[in-house]
Formats: sequence, structure tokens, C-alpha cells
Amino acid sequence: MDFYTLIDPEQLSAHTDDKNWVIVDCRFDLADPGAGRRAYGNGHIPGAVYAHLDDDLSGPVTAESGRHPLPKAETLRRRVETWGVDNRSQVVAYDELTGAFAARLWWLLRWLGHSRVAVLNGGLARWQREGFPISPEAPARRAGRFEAEPAMDLIATTDDLAQPDRSGVRRLIDARAAPRFRGEVEPLDPVAGHIPGAVNLPLQNNVDESGCFLPAEELAKRYREILGDVTPADAACMCGSGVTACHALLAMEIAGLRGAKLYPGSWSEWIRDPARPVATGP
Repeated sequence: MDFYTLIDPEQLSAHTDDKNWVIVDCRFDLADPGAGRRAYGNGHIPGAVYAHLDDDLSGPVTAESGRHPLPKAETLRRRVETWGVDNRSQVVAYDELTGAFAARLWWLLRWLGHSRVAVLNGGLARWQREGFPISPEAPARRAGRFEAEPAMDLIATTDDLAQPDRSGVRRLIDARAAPRFRGEVEPLDPVAGHIPGAVNLPLQNNVDESGCFLPAEELAKRYREILGDVTPADAACMCGSGVTACHALLAMEIAGLRGAKLYPGSWSEWIRDPARPVATGP
């Protein structure tokens, strides 16, 4: 069986020694960028490799980019090969709990043309809660041979959002917490607020109290309400820097609402130019 969205701990536990499976630990802390790597060293799912958000899953920050620009496709292709990924691999990404960082790798691999990738539902917390082991041992993996086919139609640019009539982006979904969207607080970026016309559906609304994704039918209901008469193909998802927006895209995929784009630059790129409009309030 192949997995394309979510996988449960019991399903994953049967494949930790499978050579065709690549498990990737994506734990990260925006306030402490080294925390995830340290946590990996202390213990991780057996056989897992580590992916750092800044070093592996993002490109260099520039004066025009957001905080986590996309890596170049060729750079990412070479990196996933070092983890042992090839075009036949089943990849499983996980983080501590909700999948907020693991979903970034899920989306990046799909962007490269690799669909056999899933997020561990409930993360490492659920894995351990259900009694499965962790290990401090770093695996020795043979490099894979991965041929990428980047899908640029999965991306919405700042120019696209500035000219929606031309780009066809009719609904912009912002996955940040509601107080950040409304401009009441801004812990990470120098300007508070949101892009005019955007609608807010926080990442936390995709999961239950245990950090697991809501059932597909519940996710479908929530996203259909916010899409209105707009098709998923005419929507794009954003957040602060293009990371947790991938969580919204995963939720939409689970719900059967496929085709929405990622705005990789997100809020932190939009506000690089002070001439771009900013809205506050609901």
C-alpha cells in the first residue's frame, strides 16, 4: 500500500526497516533553530534521517524574499537523494505533533513530482504515546537516484497576488493564527496585518486536541465554507513564510479539495515592499 497524505503509527511501525521507505524527522522550533536537531540526536523514530527547515527545506533568504524561500529544485533534489530517496520510495515525514513542519516536506516532494509521501498523523508525540520505540542511532543510508519534475503550476507568486485578475487566484487562504491575521500581534515579522482580500483559517483548525488531523469530511466542510464559489484550483494558501501554509494544502488534499497553490513568500515576502497594501481587522 502506498501513502499519499497521512499515515498512522501502527502502519509506519511495520516499515521502519523497509529499505524502500525513507522516514524524515522534520522537528523544528522557530524560536530555537537548533532545537529540532538536538531532539533528533536524543531520540527519533528508528531509521529516520533529519531535515532542518532552514538548511534543508528552504533556500537562502534575500532582500526580496520571505523568511523561508523555496530551495532551488536541483538543490533539493540532491539533498533528498542523500537521504536515500529515489522515485520509488515511500517517504514519511513527521514532527513533534501537528505536522506543521512535516507538511513542508510533504509539499516540497510533491512539487518535485514525487507523490508517495505522507505525514505521520499526530507526530512523534502520538508515536510514543502508542508505545512505539525511539532510537538515538543515526541510520547509514545509501544515496538514492531521484529524478525531479518540478511543477511550477503549484506556486503562486507575489506578482500573481498583486494581479489576481491576470493570475486567476480568486481566494487567498491565510493559515496564521487569528490575532496575527487581524494585526493585533506580530511575533515574527516587522509589519502586522494581512493581504487585503485574504481569508483566515488557522492551522490549528485542521487538527484535534491530540494534534491529529480532523476527519476528511470535517476538513472538507471547513474549507468549502471558506472557498465559497471558488474552486480549489483558483485558490492559494499562505502563512508567515510559506511553511505552515503547506499544512493547509495537506488538509485540503485530505478533504479531496485538490489543486490549490502555495504562496511560498507569504506574509514575510509581501511586506518587503512597503508600497504593497496591508489590511487589519477580521
